[in-house]
Order: sequence, then C-alpha cells, then structure tokens
Amino acid sequence: MSAMRVDVKVVMLGKESVGKTSLVERYVHHRFLVGPYQNTIGAAFVAKPIQVGEKVITLGIWDTAGSERYEAMSRIYYRGARAAIVCYDLTDSSSFQRARFWVKELQNCEEHCKIYLCGTKNDLIQEDRSLRKIDYHDAQDFAEGECSRPVGVLTYELFQKVAEDYNSAAFQYMTEETGVDLGQKKDSYFYSCCHNN
Repeated sequence: MSAMRVDVKVVMLGKESVGKTSLVERYVHHRFLVGPYQNTIGAAFVAKPIQVGEKVITLGIWDTAGSERYEAMSRIYYRGARAAIVCYDLTDSSSFQRARFWVKELQNCEEHCKIYLCGTKNDLIQEDRSLRKIDYHDAQDFAEGECSRPVGVLTYELFQKVAEDYNSAAFQYMTEETGVDLGQKKDSYFYSCCHNN
C-alpha cells in the first residue's frame, strides 16, 4: 500500500487540554470521546482527504502537544505548515493568552502559514454561560487586529475552510517552491473560527 499524498500541512497548536485532539477526532473519526484524554506527547499525525469542488485535497494534520515543556518540539512540527489551527478553551483565560503566543510565533517564523483561531468547548458555555472566561468581543478584536477577514465556523466547516483556502489561487501561489525575497514581507493570513456568541 502506498503512502497517501499530503497536499497541505496543517498544524494544531494551543495550550494543553484545550481540545485540539477532540477537534481532530471529531473531524477524522466522526466521534466525540467522553472522559479524560491521554495528553499528546510530541505530536500525532493523520491524513484526511476532503472534497473541494471537483478536487480532492488531502490535509496532513499534526496534532501537537500543548504542554509548555514540549514547546520546542512543536516548533519542529509547525515548520513548513501552510495552515495552523490555534485553539483556546472558552472556559480558560490562560489558554487565550497562550493562543496569542502561538499566533505571534507563527507570524514571526512561518510567514506563509494561514492562521485559524479556534475557540473550543462552546458546548460547556451553552450549558452554563457563567463558565465563559473569554469575551467574544475580545477574541473577535484580536482576530480582526491581525486580519480583516474573521470567520465563524464549526468543526467540519473549519477543516473544509482550510481545504477551500488551500484550493484558492492565492494559497496555491504561496505553496510554490520558488525563491523567497527576504526583504519583502507577505500579507498575513489570519482567521477566527469555532467561536459563537
């Protein structure tokens, strides 16, 4: 059996226990696992084909460890990524600060990487509004401050958006292996997702 070709490298970043693995499980295996997860050590990889119009695009998804002790290792996994889903837990304000860190890190180190900001655990907020620790407008302002095109989506739509963006002419242009002008700064790509009022 031959290896599956990966069209776009996608990396999942964020503080530990924000729900990165849950998002991947939900998208790839169509399940929501209940109970405590075993924390990811290093990174887990899965390739998932997705239909975009007439094309099939394969997302190579790297689910990285969120613990700060694995931070240096995460840098290895996001190198060369064309998309990053930076997750934060709506019930944990420190996770939003960590998301800000990862966004800045990616903007400084991976200028051709589109960034998708993803607020998780919205289901808990729906059950009890008092659990919300990240103000919707603060997250929206952060996303808009980095880019003028935030988007609100759910899990399946998030990965579909990544594939559709990759399929767009501008994203394709970014992935061409051509020379890089170190004196020229490209436009940042930054989106907000998975975050409802």
